Amino acid sequence: MKALVLKRYGKPAQIEFANIPKPVIKANEILVQVYAVGLNPIDYMIAKGAFKPIIKLQLPVTMGSDLSGIVVGVGDSVTRFKLGDAIFASIFDLGTGALAEFAVVPESAAAIKPKNLDFVQAASIPMVALTSWQALKERAHLQPGQKVFIPAGAGGIGTFAIQLAKYLGAKVGTTTSTANVGLVQRLGADEVVDYKQQEFEDVLQGYDLVLGTIRGDGIEKSLRILKPKSKIVSLIGPPDVAFARSRGMNALMKLVFWLISSKIIRHAKNRDIEYSFMFVHPDGHQLTEIGKLLDSGHIHPVIDKVFPFNQTKEALAYLEEGRAKGKVVVKINDSDAL
Repeated sequence: MKALVLKRYGKPAQIEFANIPKPVIKANEILVQVYAVGLNPIDYMIAKGAFKPIIKLQLPVTMGSDLSGIVVGVGDSVTRFKLGDAIFASIFDLGTGALAEFAVVPESAAAIKPKNLDFVQAASIPMVALTSWQALKERAHLQPGQKVFIPAGAGGIGTFAIQLAKYLGAKVGTTTSTANVGLVQRLGADEVVDYKQQEFEDVLQGYDLVLGTIRGDGIEKSLRILKPKSKIVSLIGPPDVAFARSRGMNALMKLVFWLISSKIIRHAKNRDIEYSFMFVHPDGHQLTEIGKLLDSGHIHPVIDKVFPFNQTKEALAYLEEGRAKGKVVVKINDSDAL
């Protein structure tokens, strides 16, 4: 089968199409004929080697995490899926990839595709949806009436997280460029800062939660808009000791993460703010709940551009430019069926 394979980390990484054997499933897995794959920034970041200390991959490895498709093989112990089911899933951090004609998906990571979404739309959802769900609901326990700052509101995570936060009853602040102000307002943002005109820390105040999605000094600046007893859930780092423990890392890595996170944790504590780093994990049951929100129309996908499979490297380069409004998706199977 055809797959996009990472052969060597680097800048640029060695990424090539290759013909590889069709995967064989275990008892608790399903084999999926892949129809579409949603791209995420972590895809090109992994290829550059940015996550080598955290994610252990045996190169060469098939790239990609988010997928939608049809079940064509079922392991002996699988009970939730049958042949012919349309599913969507994230297989991030599971040692296998989605950018291929067929993919292995653990039963625990998959969910039935929402009926009102086509395969391209469904593939755009898993990682941004799970990240938003796990950060806002599980980690931060966002409550109705609370204020959450979600920077980069027009990006992949931003477009989903804004909608989920509004569904949870929160008030949302965000940043975006002048051209995208209308988009984030339509998604539900209550306070929108045009970063080309103003600094968010000079405009926003009294927030209960910051979802850290912007590299650089954005996390430290966000301390100024938070009130005491509030939280920062960072998706971009720095990783903390709790994360190192959760990954079973050795004492040296725990020390490294303590060192790189100590500054922001100290500054946060001085303001009575809780800082934590979060790494998304696949979860089919959470995706099932998210699918209900999509089926009901409470949340809808936002897709910037769709590329054919043979232009996946161009799609990754486009995503890395950082100008996409919503998600970038690769279409692998030309079927237009729901």
